[in-house]
Amino acid sequence: MLLDPIQARAQFADALARGYAILAVNADSPAAITDCLEAARQAQAPIIIETSLWQLTGHSFGAGDPVRGLIRYLVQLSALANAEPYREVPVIFHTDHIKGPDTLRILCAAIRGIEANLCGTTARLFASTISLDSSEMTEEENITRIRELCVLASEAGVPLTLEMEAGVDAGVTEIEVADRLLAPVERSHPGCLYLWAPGVGTRHGFSDKGYPFSPGAVARHRERAGAICGRPIGIALHGSSGLPESALREGVAAGVAKVNWSSESLLIRSKAAQDFYATHTAELEKSHKDWKATAMDNGVQTFVSERYVPRVIERIRILGGTGRATGGVI
Repeated sequence: MLLDPIQARAQFADALARGYAILAVNADSPAAITDCLEAARQAQAPIIIETSLWQLTGHSFGAGDPVRGLIRYLVQLSALANAEPYREVPVIFHTDHIKGPDTLRILCAAIRGIEANLCGTTARLFASTISLDSSEMTEEENITRIRELCVLASEAGVPLTLEMEAGVDAGVTEIEVADRLLAPVERSHPGCLYLWAPGVGTRHGFSDKGYPFSPGAVARHRERAGAICGRPIGIALHGSSGLPESALREGVAAGVAKVNWSSESLLIRSKAAQDFYATHTAELEKSHKDWKATAMDNGVQTFVSERYVPRVIERIRILGGTGRATGGVI
């Protein structure tokens, strides 16, 4: 079931109350979306499917137009999430790393929603949760843009559940930054912020320099964000791919409610695809009796899925999400 913004808030509140984090996979293709929902179904866990600007403009979705990409992404995800066998899986759709001149156009469509005809029924589809990439913004620009999103939602008469970023690739964010960024938004638009993404010593991608991850920073920022907003605020952990299992568990215990997963996820899928073509070279010759079945997309995607789904389930288990699909949301 694709959750709306209010249901997404309830799912994050459940994660904080019961001490688990929800895996947020930056899904790069329709096949990756299917595999993530299948892993969540098997684990009986909630899952976050998130998309970034490069997915929305990429060949699988927008083919150059990010809003067209958003429409295709939402329709495909909703059609899958709201049908058997995934109807009992709590699915959150999140916008991640949206930046550049098209930011407001993309996020306006995500917030206001799009009309789609699914199996003869017209439905309005929304993003469950919203964030934007603040890495190239000043603090004032970040506040201004987040407030613009709040105004858009208010004018459209729809709820908005926000994740606000601050320096996620810049070491450990000083606690005072929470006051400077969260407090102005909460004062002008109370009740929209539910996730806070400060820097806590991780970094995007892979690195051989180690990760100065600080669970203490997670705990301090969770406490301060909750005090500013007057309600529990989960920490969104960016750059999780290089973290060991022990660090992930410590982060969850300290207040991480959402764990972004992209680089390692992409590597698993791409290596599996590489293995498929390396081990099926003979079958791809036109003289081979099985060449057509091998060449079809279903061949490589089934091969990738068999290797990828167990890794997603394992990641969910590490974050404590197994068996948490019945968190009072559905």
